[in-house]
Amino acid sequence: MNTSISKLREEVFTTKEVSRQLGLLTTHEKNMLLGYVVQELRLAGDAIVRANEEDLKIAAKNHDRLRFDHGRLEMSIREIEQIMTLKDFVGEVIEETRRPNGLKLERVRVPLGVILMIYEARPNVTIDATVLALKSGNAVILKGGSEAIHTNRAIVEAIHAALRCAGEKMRGVNEHAVTFVDSGDRAIVSELLQMRGLIDVVIPRGGKWLIDMVKQESRIPVIETGASVVHMYVDEFANLDMARDLAVNAKTRRVAVCNALDVLLVHEKVSEKFFPMLDEGLRKSSEERGHPMVDVRSDERRGDGDFDTEFLDYTLTTHIVSSLDDAISHIDEHSLNHSECIVTDNVARAEEFLARVDSACVYWNASTQFSDGAQFGLGAEIGIATQKLHVRGPFALEGLTTYKWKIRGNGQTRPL
Repeated sequence: MNTSISKLREEVFTTKEVSRQLGLLTTHEKNMLLGYVVQELRLAGDAIVRANEEDLKIAAKNHDRLRFDHGRLEMSIREIEQIMTLKDFVGEVIEETRRPNGLKLERVRVPLGVILMIYEARPNVTIDATVLALKSGNAVILKGGSEAIHTNRAIVEAIHAALRCAGEKMRGVNEHAVTFVDSGDRAIVSELLQMRGLIDVVIPRGGKWLIDMVKQESRIPVIETGASVVHMYVDEFANLDMARDLAVNAKTRRVAVCNALDVLLVHEKVSEKFFPMLDEGLRKSSEERGHPMVDVRSDERRGDGDFDTEFLDYTLTTHIVSSLDDAISHIDEHSLNHSECIVTDNVARAEEFLARVDSACVYWNASTQFSDGAQFGLGAEIGIATQKLHVRGPFALEGLTTYKWKIRGNGQTRPL
């Protein structure tokens, strides 16, 4: 059923009310709720895959990001089951002190409240955002891209069925804990972004244009995620076999992800030897995946904007640099502060790179495709935060909480 602007505020108000009850659920109740989600997703598996096939027929591109077959659904279900085993941060006492006047102070983790997720393409985000929100005691409003509308609709139908089951056992829980914006109307998004006071935080997950639009229009606090121009620097002291393997993996393991390599910087002293090795490695990897050779755009054939493009396909920009300083200066100018890597056997250079490069994830001798919540031991992620406030890098359950102070006294008054 399509969402209209006239009903939107009423729906969000109801979601806000439900969020207060979600914040009071015990860990056992939240895990039970996630168990219902697993059950309903499995029951709806065939319907979800059929809906995804309909979206794939319509889509002109980004099939890898959009595809959600039985294998990917099962992967999402396994992630839910893992999240059920993870620590529940809500209620954790971060610190506890007693003042000289006898006041007892506790700083305690609490949910954020109502989260608005605005995202593109990937149907798994519908599941990840829902499950992480519910486990951390938050309600969530989902606004996915129109290219995945049929898949998202089928997934949310299963989630709502799970919430109805849970509501029979948990007071105040109902399907309004997850609100799905079933509309492609651009005015809907603009209206949502003005609902400060009803929505506590907005998380855009997608390309730079989406994140910039949300930042410009939103009256709600924004956690920036996703957009990236990922760099790898092959130093003159690099093990070139290792460098080739890392660059190939960072570029081709999955190309349509935010941690995939976009720009490869190579020191001039090793470039002549390294580039033929790279070409061979990329050719083999491309053949294994049934794709054409990676389009490597060297300094001689680079186009305008190549240094600032998140390709999300089989395209790689390369650039020869003269020093570590040159490489870091290039990254400073073109990075979106997501993930960067140095490949070198020189410890001093590596540590300098790690210290000076100001991105959320900075690597030494490892593929940037490890920038992922599950790989960091956090479970499924809500996104990769590229800002500096509240959270940074892959974030999940802990990042979806804030804290409040609890103060206990026995009649203390503040002196004049």
